[in-house]
Amino acid sequence: MNYNKQYFLSIAVLIALATPILIGCRGSHTRQGAEAGTVDSLLYAEGLEIAYFSNFTRVSLRDPWDTVKTRKTYILAPKTDIKDNHSLRDSLSKLGILIGTPVERAVIYTSVHVAMAAQLGVLDQVCGVCEPQYITSNEVLDRINNHLIADLGQSTSPNVEKIIDLGCDVIIASPFENSGYGAAEKLGIPIVEAADYMEHHPLGRTEWVKFYGLLFGCKDIAQAQFASTMARYDSLKNICSTVSYRPSVVLERKWGQTWGVPAARSYIGTLHRDAGADYVFSDITSSSSVHMSFEQVFERGCDADYWLFKYSGGKPMTLGDLKREYLPYSHFKAYKTQCIYACNTLVSSYYDDITLHPDRILEDLMHIYHPELSPDYQMCYYFRLLE
Repeated sequence: MNYNKQYFLSIAVLIALATPILIGCRGSHTRQGAEAGTVDSLLYAEGLEIAYFSNFTRVSLRDPWDTVKTRKTYILAPKTDIKDNHSLRDSLSKLGILIGTPVERAVIYTSVHVAMAAQLGVLDQVCGVCEPQYITSNEVLDRINNHLIADLGQSTSPNVEKIIDLGCDVIIASPFENSGYGAAEKLGIPIVEAADYMEHHPLGRTEWVKFYGLLFGCKDIAQAQFASTMARYDSLKNICSTVSYRPSVVLERKWGQTWGVPAARSYIGTLHRDAGADYVFSDITSSSSVHMSFEQVFERGCDADYWLFKYSGGKPMTLGDLKREYLPYSHFKAYKTQCIYACNTLVSSYYDDITLHPDRILEDLMHIYHPELSPDYQMCYYFRLLE
């Protein structure tokens, strides 16, 4: 990415200023629990609670589909403390799912969280992954090719025998409503449910890095990454808030018979709003996508100024490809004005960056909607569809 010197320096200053503010906010909002635990005052993450005790950390996950319930409670304790102390292990196990930290051998089901591990610098602690075809990190792919990380197949039906052979400490997987983890649930290996994708705010997803940092023993690195990302995201958001014109946008496209429309309160809807756009489905207040017919989307989005979507393809998509895929697409105003931007997730690092660096994706969107704010910026994820 190209940044002029003045812009780069301004971001650095903002980060420096934001760090003590963040620390101060956390200090002033922490509270002492009934069990003498200090609860981390998370700034954006709604599905997570972290409480620090004298000899362990408790991480509680709120159920994304029933937010009055706690879905899982994890008790993180230093491996050196619990290795040979059976009475301590037994007492801590009664409080939740006990995990010895730092985790030294992790199996990760999703490419997003594999990328997170790479950006935290803990790939040496990852022993197996699912679906490497969706991984774009050359470092991770090299490790798979050199048999330093095992390929476990599909996340929906991973090779359980391989997981057993790996002797892993934890399995990190994203939960879905009314579904489990099959045979892996019977192995006795703690399954860490990475539900960050259900957060409403992009920085809510990012803040889950604090949990992952505790798991892998890199708390300070994780805290610093969150602080710097938050400062830069907020800086870009503030720049976009000054615009007087907010173009309208329709998102994604039809898959099969229905169109998955992101909710306005989802992290996707929030990203586009913070980039200075008006989402045509801003009234959909649920936290997950809503499935609509093409006709329903066209009625609301036919006159949208922009149309953005993601796809996975071996070559760049063109306007002609889109029209051949479904002829009625050509009736959108954005098609006629050639204001369609697409992100090929097979060749871009979109999913690598969506958790730890939503600020980078925000900058792409900002340049699309308001190019005058960053005239020298080179886009990294989205590209305009041409004939």
